[in-house]
Amino acid sequence: MGNVVAAAIAFVGTHFLLSHPLRAPIVGRIGQRGFLALYSLVAFATLIWLALAYRAAPPAPLLWAAGDALWALASAVMLVASVLLMGSLIRNPALPEARTDTVPEARGVFAITRHPMMWAFALWGAAHILVYPDPSNIVVALAIILLALAGAALQDSKKEALQPDFWRGWEARTSYWPFAAIAAGRARLGGFGMHALAGGLVVWLIATWAHIPLSGWRAGIWYWLG
Repeated sequence: MGNVVAAAIAFVGTHFLLSHPLRAPIVGRIGQRGFLALYSLVAFATLIWLALAYRAAPPAPLLWAAGDALWALASAVMLVASVLLMGSLIRNPALPEARTDTVPEARGVFAITRHPMMWAFALWGAAHILVYPDPSNIVVALAIILLALAGAALQDSKKEALQPDFWRGWEARTSYWPFAAIAAGRARLGGFGMHALAGGLVVWLIATWAHIPLSGWRAGIWYWLG
């Protein structure tokens, strides 16, 4: 368990350190390409450490029983996460390759939150805690949740510095917290593309089915169909 905690701290901590306070000095010394290579190497190494530590952790009693109600809730949360993830892949101003000067109307998943990809990862973590409350699993899931949500907040700060006019205009039309912009009247629900709805459904079906051969667990609709 201690190894899982140490690996989780290393995984999250190095992401934050390299993405923010250490980025500029490292880029100044080894260049942008060198930094990206170092960042990828550290991220991969700490992820492998976390995965190996998790697999080696001894079984522990589950902290609560996950009945049908929790499985239904987790399955619904994962479907929402899949839609957010797939919807975030198109017309997302936060992606590095995005090139836009005009602040668009927030539609689809971006009306829900301006960080749909990060919230998808956070919901993934929450759903897995709900149905598998093993201490090691909770540590890993909490690491993903922290990395996603704190990373989203730090991304706002970075984008405000790099694209002050555009990003502040985008923030005015969207929200960090899901549905906050809709509740405030700054955005309206709708405009979901098929890449989000159909793509999210397909990803959800495939990912939940994959639990069967990979872990021996049934998830999603397969929990009830098996």
